[in-house]
Amino acid sequence: MALLSEKDAKAVREMLAAAVTEPVKLVMFTQEFECAYCRETRQILEELAELSPLLAVEVHDFEAEKALAEAYGVDKIPAIAVLRAGKDGQPDKDYGIRFFGIPSGYEFVSLLEAIKLVGGAPLSLSQKTLDKLAQLQQPLHIQVFVTPTCPYCPRAVVLAHQLAFASDKVRADMVEATEFPHLSYKYQVMGVPRTVINETIHIEGAVPEAMLVARLPLN
Repeated sequence: MALLSEKDAKAVREMLAAAVTEPVKLVMFTQEFECAYCRETRQILEELAELSPLLAVEVHDFEAEKALAEAYGVDKIPAIAVLRAGKDGQPDKDYGIRFFGIPSGYEFVSLLEAIKLVGGAPLSLSQKTLDKLAQLQQPLHIQVFVTPTCPYCPRAVVLAHQLAFASDKVRADMVEATEFPHLSYKYQVMGVPRTVINETIHIEGAVPEAMLVARLPLN
């Protein structure tokens, strides 16, 4: 049974046709004895891939392909990396955009926005933000803890993913809080969205771009 209704599939097909001009590859990690929500996550991606000729899905086994998972920085599943697919023999471009946990509910919007961004939609960050990202000296790892029922979470996830797209020094993860309770406990996630930067900086709520960027460590 399809997860996307006929009406939703039609709307997504039209949106992808209008916004995606470059090939996008969704690299998913699962395992033979699939984790909670692994099957549903894979189905979401496969249904999406049927809606655009520029969208492809590549599925890997987390246990059998450990080295590849480590190369993508994947340490939990289900996991999705959103890549610009290489053309004419060129390698794929990895912007550091990740999803850990099923991108369902409101987070389906975050997945669509990531596909649009990697697929050629314009970046919406301010020049001031881009200038600050250019000053980064060390890598940044941004984790945004979310739940599928949180209407404010996509705003935080999309902003983090835009930062990753704009800078090779930034990696941004959506982390579904209820699927990874050990991480929610570790980072004291009492409400969502909660953004964690380099393990030490914690930001509550879907804050404006300028407020988040002001908290980014430059060195």
